[in-house]
Amino acid sequence: MTGLVYKSTGSWYTVKSESGTFYECRIKGKFRIKGIKSTNPVAVGDVVDFDLDETSDATTGLIHTIHERKNYIIRKSVNLSKQVHIIASNIDKLFLLVTINNPPTTTSFIDRFLVTAEAYDIEAILVFNKVDTFDDSMLDEQLYMQYVYNKIGYKCLRVSSSSLKGIDELKAEMKDNVSMFSGHSGVGKSTLINTLQPGLNLKTKAISEQHSQGQHTTTFAEMFELDFDAKIIDTPGIRGFGVVDMANEELGDYFPEFFALKDQCKFNNCLHKDEPHCAVKDALDKDEISWSRYRSYLQMLEGDEEHYRTDIYGDGKNNDAE
Repeated sequence: MTGLVYKSTGSWYTVKSESGTFYECRIKGKFRIKGIKSTNPVAVGDVVDFDLDETSDATTGLIHTIHERKNYIIRKSVNLSKQVHIIASNIDKLFLLVTINNPPTTTSFIDRFLVTAEAYDIEAILVFNKVDTFDDSMLDEQLYMQYVYNKIGYKCLRVSSSSLKGIDELKAEMKDNVSMFSGHSGVGKSTLINTLQPGLNLKTKAISEQHSQGQHTTTFAEMFELDFDAKIIDTPGIRGFGVVDMANEELGDYFPEFFALKDQCKFNNCLHKDEPHCAVKDALDKDEISWSRYRSYLQMLEGDEEHYRTDIYGDGKNNDAE
């Protein structure tokens, strides 16, 4: 039988068969996936083949094959630095919730998210949330950010859970797709998802409270079906996902506006930093490329992890009361 993995609890997997029946399944033996050193061989979103085991009282399944993934996202495992934890696979769209204030979402956080999505080959969409709370200066800032990212080719939505602005647009983007939502703690993720599907109480809050106390609780993703023909993968406690290990020479390829100019640089391995006749720096001088994007690129090039951690975790307080 073939099915889709909806939930993982480490040793058991909830799989929905093609006929629509859910089965609790285990993995048959040891899995090795094409050189991925992973702490979890099967992830939510995987398409798997399984056999039914009807020898015990309850009918369970045994997963023996994982179909090829079109993409997957990881976070580095906490204790095993060389291993990765696959958060989810076969994702159609990644939505990043951006707030201008309360809490502010920095452009370096957005850019790191977008680079990661490009590297994982998943469409990323920016969702500016809580737009009903903006004063004039916040509105100016939001519209400028939208202009910067629209110009590069990223889709931007403006939404509000309380006024329902943009909710239909967001639903249209999600229809017939498997989506994931990400963003800082406190950006209104759970409120927004409950607006999209009232009564779907996700686990976002309970987990992040544990997180803020510094406990590394093992958290598992879960897929939910929404009533407008959409699926969403909830990833409790994961505020940022691991940037793929990439060589410095590759980084610029994941900034689409840099990649478009790459062949005009004098050196084919140009890092767009100190090299002469660099098309990216020329475009920067002409204001054709955003300075905030270039600054993010340099931070990532120089491996400014500390800056990133500060961005993600803020002051360490739990802002999830939404």
